[in-house]
Amino acid sequence: MANIKKVSDDLSIAGQISSKELQQAANDGFKSVLNLRFPDEAGFLTDEQQQAKAAGLEYVNISVKPSEANPELTQKAIQEIDNLPKPILVHCAGGARAGGIALIAEAINQGFTYEQIVQKAQEIGLNLEQPHLKQFLLDKYPLK
Repeated sequence: MANIKKVSDDLSIAGQISSKELQQAANDGFKSVLNLRFPDEAGFLTDEQQQAKAAGLEYVNISVKPSEANPELTQKAIQEIDNLPKPILVHCAGGARAGGIALIAEAINQGFTYEQIVQKAQEIGLNLEQPHLKQFLLDKYPLK
């Protein structure tokens, strides 16, 4: 699966995945999928939950807007990341939401400094202006 980026041993991110890629994720050792898309988004795989379950993957869908930070939904997604069997594939349409949420979860879990968050964002090709990540950084590091 070419569009997957590893955030940590437990978390990887991707854009929208296909049915075939769900099975490949299971074959590659992933235990769970966290989908951050809304069901009415173009390209949303309507039977993704059934296909994930058929592949032996735990599955959660939390609809998070791509252009607007929502601290409550971000926290809900992070709680799912904490509770789901690892490793987890977090995905959205293009990977930005998934990257933001996964990086926030990893930063909290590992106690990253601001500089470590910036470095990890660069490693995975994530813009610090991604709304969920930007809000987290503003809340945690208000003087940066």
